[in-house]
Amino acid sequence: MFTQIMVPVDLGHVDRLGKALKCAADLARLYKIPVVYAAVSTALPGKIAHTPVEFSDRLASFAAGQADAEGIETGAHAIFSHDPAVDLDPALIKAAGEIGADLIVMASHIPNLMDYVWPSNGGTIAGHSKASVFVVRM
Repeated sequence: MFTQIMVPVDLGHVDRLGKALKCAADLARLYKIPVVYAAVSTALPGKIAHTPVEFSDRLASFAAGQADAEGIETGAHAIFSHDPAVDLDPALIKAAGEIGADLIVMASHIPNLMDYVWPSNGGTIAGHSKASVFVVRM
């Protein structure tokens, strides 16, 4: 049914992604397909990494850890933006196309009042991506 899963991750908040990560791993095993973990960052030094290479290495290490823990094939796709807060949704949609993901599994918060004013990342990606999107509530 699916050939590749993309999972957007925030390396600063991996502890909040458990349900989405587990869901993606379960689907990967079911369909015997790889999971690519995608993350968006700035090229400037930050809390997670000081350089783009360090950020890419941390993401690759995270993906390798998921492969070992879940027994699945994984990959990593680092995306760099001048303003990740603004570019997050378009960058992830573009990344899904670049890596050939036909399923995006992503974590999302429980909707609140602000979601009626500002759309959630999951809602925006589901509305604009060519891939199927599975939004997992945290």
